[in-house]
Amino acid sequence: MKKAFFLSVVMLLAFTACATDNGQKQTDNNKTDKTTQTMKPIELNKQEFLAKVVNYEANPTEWKYLGDKPAIIDFYASWCGPCKMVAPILEELAAEYGDKIYVYKINTENEQELAAAFGIRSIPTILFVPLNGQPQVVTGAMPKSSFKQAIDNILLK
Repeated sequence: MKKAFFLSVVMLLAFTACATDNGQKQTDNNKTDKTTQTMKPIELNKQEFLAKVVNYEANPTEWKYLGDKPAIIDFYASWCGPCKMVAPILEELAAEYGDKIYVYKINTENEQELAAAFGIRSIPTILFVPLNGQPQVVTGAMPKSSFKQAIDNILLK
């Protein structure tokens, strides 16, 4: 019953979004609800990262994850070929895992200070952040099967 209701809401939103375009770009960043946020990667800036992931400025010597569920964090750049290959995989994973994990994206061109704080030297760099424990770092593009294995073994174990 809940699945049917959820599917009908999603379908209604999809049709509404297509029908109300009228050639004008919609900017409703503050109006997205949590169900749509968990179904696609979420772009973070430094302030959001400090509030949602880890406040490394207040606590520079200890990793203390602030989220309420595990996360994948993709450090990327718009000009990066491998990053462009990973992006659709992360979108699929965000939709598949729904409310079990967060999928965050950080544009290293816009958030250079944040990338430097984590020593990002190569992109894509992916952080797998479990609720408890240290994050695991992977550099470079990975196939979807490797992402799923990491999610199941590191984040959701």
